[in-house]
Amino acid sequence: MKRIRLFLLVISLLALFTLPAAAQAGSPLVLVITVDDAIAPAVQEYIQRSIRIAEQREADLLVLQLNTPGGAVVTMNEIVQNIRASHVPVVVYVSPRGAMAASAGTLVTLAGHAAAMAPETIIGAASPVGGQGEDLGETMKAKEMEALTATVRTLTENRGEAATRLAEATILEAKAASASEALEVGLVDFIAADLDDLLDQLDGFEVETADGPRTLRTANARVENIPQSFIEQLLAMLTNPNVVFLLLTIGVQAIFIELSSPGGWVAGFIGVVCLALAAYGLGALPVNWFGIVFLLISFALFILDIKAPTHGALTAAGVGSFIVGALVLFNSPGTPEFQRVSVPLVVAMALVTGATFAVIVGFAIRALRVPVRMGQVALVGKLGTATTDIGLTGQVQVGAELWSAEAVSGSGKIRKGDRIEVVEVSGLRLKVRKV
Repeated sequence: MKRIRLFLLVISLLALFTLPAAAQAGSPLVLVITVDDAIAPAVQEYIQRSIRIAEQREADLLVLQLNTPGGAVVTMNEIVQNIRASHVPVVVYVSPRGAMAASAGTLVTLAGHAAAMAPETIIGAASPVGGQGEDLGETMKAKEMEALTATVRTLTENRGEAATRLAEATILEAKAASASEALEVGLVDFIAADLDDLLDQLDGFEVETADGPRTLRTANARVENIPQSFIEQLLAMLTNPNVVFLLLTIGVQAIFIELSSPGGWVAGFIGVVCLALAAYGLGALPVNWFGIVFLLISFALFILDIKAPTHGALTAAGVGSFIVGALVLFNSPGTPEFQRVSVPLVVAMALVTGATFAVIVGFAIRALRVPVRMGQVALVGKLGTATTDIGLTGQVQVGAELWSAEAVSGSGKIRKGDRIEVVEVSGLRLKVRKV
């Protein structure tokens, strides 16, 4: 009887621990990713990788939490294509409160198999602009608007005429809508306070995927986050205009230092690496390349002030050219605010760079004023070491040379190993004193 009771106890404990695990294994799997940045290539890679992971793990749903001021049209189109081709339903959720799905984010939201917004969020203002933030020409603007309005008509064809009209207005008139306005016309499917609220509302909701209609199961779902990889985080950081500006500044400065003082490799290596990283960001950001000319001129002026000192005049001119170049490069009129470099950062870097070169120029001027000393006269004031005891005579090492030496009167006896200073040169003999 004891053995039977022990066996039943073991069975009961196993059932107690395995039943919740079995229930957890059978519950729906919901994967969540968060995009809180501009629409850039790194974001596209993150979304594409997440969709691939969701398909491999046979997830029931992928939720894209979105907060973006917009981004490049080309990258947006790739994200839209990835979402529409996904075999796992993708729900785009504009959150948290105060977030936006502006510009390119509008079309990314509409590309989801279902769309939701948190309270106090906005969507819209999707009119296209040029690569440098400027207004497009009449012909190019007409082409871009036609392409984008055709895209939103495709994405909203099952949402009703009112939703389509509002979606087109976000492009043609740069119109923006609140969460309640978007829900009222059917542009989005839900307003959810948080992720749990969203999953409650999605349970039983039917969506149309690449594999056909599908009813979502989100009750008691297991929720797992997919974080950005290190490479994705690095690429996202390299599309920050402030980071790109710092890399560009350090890179150009290091290259000029290497060219002005060839023979080393550290400055050149640092310059090449920084410029290579900055090149990625320059390719993704809207920049005015004319600003590069001013930046190069500024560093050329800094170097010239070192080679031919003008008492800081060229350094001052270089600081001004540096500030103008940085502002022209990143802060051209029409560039979106989120893609502009910080003006205080530009001014601070200009002052730091100018001060660095000013110190170098100061050393150069000081070196020019030092009288030229050659031959034995240059030994006066040098420090060395006694290699023998020195009374009336002895030997000292100054630099890499051995000299006969005698102690000056009043210096006392100098013993082997004592530090000495050269006081006078008399023929081939040094007069020294103990330090």
